[in-house]
Amino acid sequence: MSKSIANPDLPPPPSGKYPARAHARRVAKWIAEHGGPKSGVIYLEGQSTKMTEDDDQATHFRQRRHFYYLSGCDLPDCFFAYDVAADKSTLWIPPVDPEYVMWAGMPLLKHEAMERYDVDEVLTSDELKSGQSLSRILGKEETTIMTIEDRADLSVFDTDKVGKQQKPEIDFSRTRNAIEACRVVKDDHEIAMIRHANIVSSYAHEQVLASVKRAKNERELNAVFVMHCHANGCREQAYGCICAGGTNASTLHYVDNDMPLTGRLNLLLDAGCEWQCYCSDITRTFPLDGKFTKESKDIYELVLRMQSTCMKMIRAGVKWEDVHMKAHTVAAEGLRKLGILHFHLSTQDILDSHITTRFFPHGLGHYLGMDTHDVGGNANYEDPNPFFAYLRIRGALPAGAVVTNEPGIYFRQFPLEQELKDGKWGGVVDQEMLKRYWDVGGVRIEDDILVKEDGCENLTTVRSDIEFVEATVCGFD
Repeated sequence: MSKSIANPDLPPPPSGKYPARAHARRVAKWIAEHGGPKSGVIYLEGQSTKMTEDDDQATHFRQRRHFYYLSGCDLPDCFFAYDVAADKSTLWIPPVDPEYVMWAGMPLLKHEAMERYDVDEVLTSDELKSGQSLSRILGKEETTIMTIEDRADLSVFDTDKVGKQQKPEIDFSRTRNAIEACRVVKDDHEIAMIRHANIVSSYAHEQVLASVKRAKNERELNAVFVMHCHANGCREQAYGCICAGGTNASTLHYVDNDMPLTGRLNLLLDAGCEWQCYCSDITRTFPLDGKFTKESKDIYELVLRMQSTCMKMIRAGVKWEDVHMKAHTVAAEGLRKLGILHFHLSTQDILDSHITTRFFPHGLGHYLGMDTHDVGGNANYEDPNPFFAYLRIRGALPAGAVVTNEPGIYFRQFPLEQELKDGKWGGVVDQEMLKRYWDVGGVRIEDDILVKEDGCENLTTVRSDIEFVEATVCGFD
């Protein structure tokens, strides 16, 4: 009998209802504390079913994250309202359509939705569109509807449906900001969801490492990762996998994932699955033949040092800009020690030249949650400072946030080679030494980190030390 692909030894996923009620209260409180109304109705619409052009199949469904945050509902064609003063949430789900049942089976029924979701009332969407349930929610006094512009069909509030005296005031100015601010700090249930996605993704990364010597093409290793995530309960990928062999790893968001592995030194695998809309985001870089070359090991150890140095700084209240710049400082010192940057330069000379932004061009990390690049980071992509132009988090980290710690060093021949020919980095880069490292491509190591008051916790469980990486690729022989 063949062995199951699913791993029964992995910890079970978190149990219990998603805490939508607490999230709705938190958002309402944020609105009130930031000058908004202390009563009214927060109204959101979930993602609708969309059909593929020239086909009778629906496109892949992905629930709107703001809607999920307040409802916990992952079904298409649903609607949600939270009456702030009454502290009452209502979820509208699609009614039973006999024709639909013929082809796709029974949908979720109202009593089943009440058992599954953390809401006070479940109705069907035909009741919403007829105005019956809205009239009751709006009451007899003037009400403010707080929603997100371009995310709601406001025709449900037409006077011919809810009554002329019940025509509400529509407020687009606060709901998105409130939800995005609240989503930064995770509660225990959300952290458990991210932790589970990390456990499954970490296991899938380990299986990729163990499969390297049998693979001939990037797509084979991509498939191994997705297979093990799916087999262990995580069908959705948090983002498109980056499976980059050799010099392909110098492309930060490489998407081809279909090149031969023959003759290449390393593989960079940036991949993570979702668990019930919550993401993981993990990167590992490893030698394809089981042993790092000297140059690959040089860079791997440098990136590992960048990450571990920054890890010690992560705690509530730390400015992310300071952590990011510490990574650049370690990179500058390491590249000079390797001779890629000239020995006579001081660390400050190197930083002042901005050359490390060519080897480490992206930000150190980003918030992680229901989106891979989660909301609330207050990035400033117009910042003229090249160190911060791509930094996705600005300011102090709060306890309860989850961030990625993902330094990298990349050897991207274009445009760096062209800049060197133009004399831009004269006196900074040792071009002869640099030539030894082009084939390394790129090294990135990425873990998902829970910020705490007194430090941090690494939610990613796959190891990244050289001994483990090489031994796993070689099969511990």
